[in-house]
Amino acid sequence: MSNVTLDQALLIAQTALKKGREMKFHPLTVVVLDAGGHMKALLREDHCSILREDIARGKAWGVLGMGFGSRELARRADKVPGFFTSLNVMSEGKIVPVAGGVLIRDANNHIIGSVGVTGDTSDNDEICAVAGIQATGLIPDTGDK
Repeated sequence: MSNVTLDQALLIAQTALKKGREMKFHPLTVVVLDAGGHMKALLREDHCSILREDIARGKAWGVLGMGFGSRELARRADKVPGFFTSLNVMSEGKIVPVAGGVLIRDANNHIIGSVGVTGDTSDNDEICAVAGIQATGLIPDTGDK
């Protein structure tokens, strides 16, 4: 299994925060997971609320666990809420099915990790996650075509 490297994870997280500052978003928290769901990087800006780490991890963990970006995850949660209630119980509440969870794909379209960003609106969180992944030359998968 190929994984996002530590250097890539740090660049993703740092770039995501930089993008948030450029766009004057609220303070952000960024979590980068490798393909096995292990945390590679966590950056939390000053003044983030105490749940932000868990939310960012939940966004990243949910997309990694299901194998598609959070846009698709949110659509499916809307269509089959009973399944997602069960999924949330099975995962001990680790899944956050809203925008801001983005898969990291390599040039061969293999999933090598995921990113979760939280702190502003979910759409703005996603903008930062995508910017971070693109800075590495890897491919972001938001769940939209």
